[in-house]
Amino acid sequence: MFQSLQIQNKVYKRPLLVFAMEMEAAHAFPTPNIVFTGIGKVNAAYGLMKGIQEFKPDLIVNLGTAGSNFLKKGEIACCTSFVQRDMDATPLGFEKFTTPYSKHGVEINYGIKLDNFPEFICGSGDSFDVEHSEEMYQVVDMEAYAIALISKEENIPFLCLKYISDGADGGAVEDWRIEVKKAAKRLHEVLSEFI
Repeated sequence: MFQSLQIQNKVYKRPLLVFAMEMEAAHAFPTPNIVFTGIGKVNAAYGLMKGIQEFKPDLIVNLGTAGSNFLKKGEIACCTSFVQRDMDATPLGFEKFTTPYSKHGVEINYGIKLDNFPEFICGSGDSFDVEHSEEMYQVVDMEAYAIALISKEENIPFLCLKYISDGADGGAVEDWRIEVKKAAKRLHEVLSEFI
């Protein structure tokens, strides 16, 4: 299952499914072409690079949970732009979220757009956000920026689908613990539309 995907009339024969944690996939994705990177941008980057070496994918699909004070719990967000929400070199004169001396600006625009799914900007950071107030991005996670950046640099098409597990607010931790159990089933349903 999921050994090939058809998205917008293009068939991908070597898709790589990328999750941060096994609990986000549960047992809904019994497929050999899957990588569990671990939590955070560094783990995501390292795990993805190992996955690219092993599987030589023609498509990278990042699936998992995310917070949002814009979307409701249980909704699926298709993220097509990405911000590194914890990058702040403003004391050095750089715009907030900009990595100093990087060829990329504040936002990485790299993601497949899906019909019937609105597009969102995902803010990734190495913290579990419980006080989301930034208007630039509507979805928060801890890995997607790194995965998008590597996908773009390696010139591999990228699809990012996030199950909204919490409101990125004071109740986020408890909400996430409940909703993560539902994420795999819903993400499986959505991805099955492209088999």
